[in-house]
Parts: sequence; C-alpha cells; structure tokens
Amino acid sequence: MGMTMIERILARKAGLDAVGVGDTVTVDVDLTVLIDLQFATMWLPPLRIADPDKVAIVMDHAVPAPTIKDAAGGPHARKFAADFGIERFYDVGRHGICHQVIAENGLARPGEVLACTDSHTCAAGAYNTAARGLGPAEVYSILCTGRTWFQVSPTIRYELVGELPAGVGGKDVFLHIANEYGDATNHNLEYGGPGLASIPLHDRRTIATQGAEVSADFSTFAYDEVLAAYFDALGVGAPGVAGFEPAHADPDAAYADVREIDLSALVPYVARPGTVSRNGLPVTAIEARKIDQAFIGSCANGQLDDLRIAAEVLRGKQVAPGVRLIVTPASQQVYRDAMRLGYLQDIADAGAVVTNATCGACFGYHMGVVGPGEVCLTSSTRNFTGRMGSPDAEIYMASPATVAASAIAGHIADAREEAAR
Repeated sequence: MGMTMIERILARKAGLDAVGVGDTVTVDVDLTVLIDLQFATMWLPPLRIADPDKVAIVMDHAVPAPTIKDAAGGPHARKFAADFGIERFYDVGRHGICHQVIAENGLARPGEVLACTDSHTCAAGAYNTAARGLGPAEVYSILCTGRTWFQVSPTIRYELVGELPAGVGGKDVFLHIANEYGDATNHNLEYGGPGLASIPLHDRRTIATQGAEVSADFSTFAYDEVLAAYFDALGVGAPGVAGFEPAHADPDAAYADVREIDLSALVPYVARPGTVSRNGLPVTAIEARKIDQAFIGSCANGQLDDLRIAAEVLRGKQVAPGVRLIVTPASQQVYRDAMRLGYLQDIADAGAVVTNATCGACFGYHMGVVGPGEVCLTSSTRNFTGRMGSPDAEIYMASPATVAASAIAGHIADAREEAAR
C-alpha cells in the first residue's frame, strides 16, 4: 500500500521505509519557530539548543508591544538570539505574522517538518510542508532536542477539478469545504488534482491556514510547477540542489475519504458567527446584515494579493458611514510592497485605517478590538464567540473582496455586484 503526502514526509523524517495510520513516529524537525508571546510568558532560557540554524524567531502577535508585559518579552528574545547565534531573527521592523514571514523567506520547504506554537502553523502546508502548531512545552523540547513525535492520522484527500472563477478566492473555497463537510478532527487534509493549477499560491496559503478551524492535524498541498516557480524566484533552488525533496502521494495511497471539489461551480461564501463548520451560505443567500467593523488581514488574508484585491474593490469609493474598515498587512514586507504599489493609498483614501503588521485584531488583543453588540465581518481566521473582543459581538467571516465590498455598502454585500455599479 502506498503513502499519502504527509505519511511520506513523516516516514522520511523518521528514517523509515513506510508509516501507516495509527503509527507513532519520532521525526527530525527542520525548522522550529518561536514567537514573541513565548518570550513574554514564563520564558526560561535553555542551557543549550539542538541547532541554531534550524530556529527562527518572529515578533508577531503583539507588535509594537501594547503592554508592559509584551515589552518585557522583547529583550528576552533579543538576548536569546544573541546568546545562541540565531540568524533568523525577525525583530520589529523586519517583523510580521510568523506564517507570512516564514513564507516570504522560503523557510517552509517541500517535504520538510516545521513546528511552531501558533495554531495556524498549518499555513506552511501550502508549500508541501508538514507544518503543525504544538504546545509551548513541546516546542521548547524540540528547540532543545531537534525532534518530536506524531501519531499518524488518517488523511482526507480533496481532489480539485475545474478552474477557480473570477471573484472567487481561497477563503471561499475553504468556507465551502467547511460548510459542506464540517470538522476534520484527528485527520490530515491533502489537496491536489488537475484544478490545483488554477489556484494561486496566496489562495492555497489561505486554505492551508484555515485547516486549523476544522481541527485538522496537517493540511498539505501537492508540489507542482507553481511551487517550483515560487521557490526558484526566492532563490531557494530546485529539489535535490537545494536539499529539499517534495513529497508526492502514491497512486495507491489509502485515504479515509476522497472528496472532489468542482472549483468552477464555487461562489463567494460567508460564514455566520460562532463557527465555520456547516455554518455558511453563498453571499447571494446570506442576510444583508448591517456591520460596524470590517477587517482585512491575518495570516490567512493579509497577503499582498489580498491587499491588492481590497484596493481594487475600494479604489475611488468610500467606506459607509458608521463602518470601521481596518486593514492589517501580514508582514512589514507586505506593508512596504503594498505601499510601493499604491494599494495602501487606495485603501486609506477610501476611509480605511491601515495598521502595522501584527496578529493584533485577529485574536482580539489590539489594533481593532470589537465591542459589545457590534457586528464584525472579518477575513481573518476565526469567528467564534469572543475571538475578536467582546463575547457579545458577532463575527461573520468572508473573503477580502467580500469584506471590502461590504464596508462600502454598510452591510454584507457581494463584491461582484459592487463592481458592476
């Protein structure tokens, strides 16, 4: 019996010929990512670490520091990086949401294992990487030993066919899947098929990121020409030459389920407050709910292309009275690129507020917390009660295009209709 993508990666990294569902394997970890919150909360400097070249530090959740506690973590991170000679240190000014920083620096590579404490570490699965969020104690252990263990879960395969229509993005693909199939607890997700070629890399990142919201273990995309071109442009190189080896699924791999998704049939989706699982509707069928805040950003949808899409919707228009549109680039690099390309000018001219790169508003910490009784339409990662602020607020979730169009309309709206006006 053949192996799935994730089984192949875990087998290689465990030094085994094959693994199967239910096996517990100990694997080498290619990159361990530490974030600012670890240094601000119960930080104990280790006596030694396994390999400083396999560690990255990214200041992301609370940047610039909104509290004294967060500010106190900064010196811990800087001292740790200096003491152990960690070169991949993305301090304030080079910072960003860690998953974006990982992506734009080519740190998530095909066929490798990546660990971080953040639950959306699965974002790196877009790059054919076995990436997963783990607890702080486990990540600390990996930092010191260079290894961790996983139990091999069954895999659900999404076979993508057709082409993604204009006006439909990765968020819509994910929301359709979440609404149609619900949670994938204790399962891995694998994406491939002939339709994959029509999904841009930024949309793959969105889909992979949101695997956490359906409780999947790993979310992994096939390696193809799009990924090959991406790594070549980053100067990472080609398989073998650069030392990485993509993981392909065998034709006779065993899956818990194989689900075909006809991309050409998809439309923009909106998830109602509380959860994304079996809780969405096409934007054409959702209630035209009045909104107080609209948010575009996060590791899922603060990428450069997300800001481009928002700018195209907002250009020459104005945010509706009574609506706050907050836009957060996913990294300082995205911020700089979006500024250079004029996206931030279009967004700000429409009446939106552009913040620095941070996780802030997404997890209800700073830069856009919502208040009691307010309604927020977000393109971030989660819509459960209390996620972005008050437990008495309501959070709907949609794509950056839908969020931008709704900010203009003052209520949940279809970006395709707004564009036609």
